[in-house]
Amino acid sequence: MNLMISHIHGKIIYRDDKKVIIDKDGLGFEVFLSPSDLREIKTGEERDIFTYLFMGEKVIELYGFLSPEKLELFKILKSVPGVGPKTAMGLAVAGSLEKLKRLLEEGELPEDVKGVGAKRLQKILLEITGKIKEVKKVSPKKKITKDDVFDALVSLGFNKQDVADAVARVPEEIVGAEKRLKEALKHLGK
Repeated sequence: MNLMISHIHGKIIYRDDKKVIIDKDGLGFEVFLSPSDLREIKTGEERDIFTYLFMGEKVIELYGFLSPEKLELFKILKSVPGVGPKTAMGLAVAGSLEKLKRLLEEGELPEDVKGVGAKRLQKILLEITGKIKEVKKVSPKKKITKDDVFDALVSLGFNKQDVADAVARVPEEIVGAEKRLKEALKHLGK
């Protein structure tokens, strides 16, 4: 089933600290927004909201953004393994992939993200950029060894035994620092 609701223009008839209800021709859509976007919305005003319809196992929810750029960043983040819609929405307030990468590399979390640990943020950064500052030490021209991947993951704060197990599970045919790191991270996430 491929149902898309990508934009709603209507009157805001309800607002709380997590969502709005926007009336479009007598039909009310409940749309979850980030705290920073909610601060810009007032009940009674007409607004454009760019939306993403999330269909989970037990829930269908609309997530909204005040700009199409934030919506596109949300879609990118939502495609990262282990990133749910609420985390993606909080990170999408950065507005662009470049700004989010810079914020994460500098260790500055967008104010709308709560409860996301440093390791998880580094995994997200690795997924969206293909690299993390500590990983840049590995030269792409040099043959990547298990030790390089091990050292990079340990430098991110992962347990040495967990890293050793994850690196050992990476198939030998996977080559390149990015690919080997991503594969090892998949095993660390289990």
